[in-house]
Amino acid sequence: MKADIETPNSTNDPIFYDLELPLQGVYHPLGFSVEIATNSDQVLLAAEESWGHFRKTVAEPPLQIRVAVLEGSSKALSVPTVRAQRNLLVRVADAANFSVSNMELGFSSCWLTRATAADRGYVRYYFLEGMGWDLLDQLYCTPIHGACVRLENRGVLLCGDSGAGKSSLSYACARKGWKFLSDDSTRLIRKSSRPFVVGNPFQIRFRDSAVELFPELRNRKTTRRIHGKMSIEVPTACMPAIKTITESSVDYIVFLKRGQSGPPRLVPLSKERALSWFEQVVNFREEEVREAHRAALLNLLNSEMLELHYDDLEPAVALLETMVGRNAAVPAISHA
Repeated sequence: MKADIETPNSTNDPIFYDLELPLQGVYHPLGFSVEIATNSDQVLLAAEESWGHFRKTVAEPPLQIRVAVLEGSSKALSVPTVRAQRNLLVRVADAANFSVSNMELGFSSCWLTRATAADRGYVRYYFLEGMGWDLLDQLYCTPIHGACVRLENRGVLLCGDSGAGKSSLSYACARKGWKFLSDDSTRLIRKSSRPFVVGNPFQIRFRDSAVELFPELRNRKTTRRIHGKMSIEVPTACMPAIKTITESSVDYIVFLKRGQSGPPRLVPLSKERALSWFEQVVNFREEEVREAHRAALLNLLNSEMLELHYDDLEPAVALLETMVGRNAAVPAISHA
């Protein structure tokens, strides 16, 4: 269904308060419900690309996102500036492309030009997914800058700063028979009594340099992000041998130290060091929400914590298999 984009009479409705948003869609990122109202089929197509594979698993009230698209040939080209005060968060690319989220109410409003809405990759990455995380992280989740894989019903969280190798190592594990949950952005469910995470197993995003490690990625399309970095986005549906899961317990937390010479080794990591790193996500929101994030992170630290010093992927995966109690080698997945 396609809606015509109409500009209301600026005299009767100068701020577009009554602009009709006749297109409706319900999506379930990470299992939570999000209702989207818009006047552009491009917005719903973008939401489908980001969240269409998820199914509802959480019985919480739906979040509300309204995306109004107005006529305009100007296209947002910059990374949106993000600012927040109390429960309001704004993302501003320019005067015609911006969003406002009332995180306490679980509601976001977004305004885009037609030209921007047509760039679904941009809309997904910088607005739709951003607004979704704004609301989910306020009400239900705590974000973790880490990948997650599972073997023998034991979940392993792979953590580290950008460039630590989370995507590469999680994919290397998945190629060896581990179940794949997420390659980078993982969410901790705050209401769970034990460490429990959800993520997006339906796609893996690699740096373009990953083709040197995984030749099967060589013919995959690379995309230039707005910040200039090249990336490869691969749907896991294109990799039928990769087993996926949508949720997992966290039994081990492994911080990655890539580029270390010699055989891979696991070194115990103190809770104090780990908490200091995790608390980087607790950098804004009302104090009550910050305390909820801290409580969830303290609960997470009941998992076993280690630091993995490694250089080559295969020995690192073998060491992780030994860590979770699987000493037998797992046959590698062959790719054409």
